[in-house]
Amino acid sequence: MQVSISATKTEMGKKAAACGAKFIKDAIANRGVAHIILACAPSQNATYDALTAMTDIDWSKVEIFHLDEYIGLTADHPASFRLNLHKTFIDRLPCAPLAFHPIQGDAEDLDAMIAELGRKIKAVEIDAAFVGIGENGHMAFNDPPANFDTTDAYLVAELDEVCRHQQYGEGWFPTMEAVPKTAVTMSCQEIMRAKAIINTVPDTRKAKAVALSLEGPITNMVPASIMRNHAEYNVFLDAEAASLLKNQY
Repeated sequence: MQVSISATKTEMGKKAAACGAKFIKDAIANRGVAHIILACAPSQNATYDALTAMTDIDWSKVEIFHLDEYIGLTADHPASFRLNLHKTFIDRLPCAPLAFHPIQGDAEDLDAMIAELGRKIKAVEIDAAFVGIGENGHMAFNDPPANFDTTDAYLVAELDEVCRHQQYGEGWFPTMEAVPKTAVTMSCQEIMRAKAIINTVPDTRKAKAVALSLEGPITNMVPASIMRNHAEYNVFLDAEAASLLKNQY
């Protein structure tokens, strides 16, 4: 586990982007293509700002897999992660990526959509996963107690109240009642299959979850803690998110 603590979100994002870019460029140089996983959350914005500004990545050789999405939301809903990934990342690239595989949370046949996405991602080697940590310690929408064992690429998740309060508190929904109770999420084991994890976490409200994830026991009650088992786990924090850590990094 490599931990980097920055004074500002901008500095944090630049360091995370530089780390992720290395794995993307190495994959393109070695295989002619890179495959990445993208989360959609305000915590990733500084990283995406820096990553989309880079001029030395050929994005036409990068295939993007979507981390999670609410069930029932259309692609044009203001809270849709598909919509916001386009706004914060895909539409800001200098050229179209090789492919983007969105999770269609409003698919008529949800099981078929999940199976097809799973088939596509299992067919490739994932070079970098850009993910955050939720206020309840979740990774993607794997809320506690997370399933650490399934090897299914994607699954339906029940969202707990802490997770739903986070989504409401971030301003995505007008009321708590409007926050969906289910989502499609990439599984913990599928995220762990990536060659590298770039974990970016800002803000004081994430400090407790960060401390538990990085310094507490590895447990499915703190799903993000499983990332410490990854050989290439890179953590980027701002000073606020790191404020409850006890160890020196």
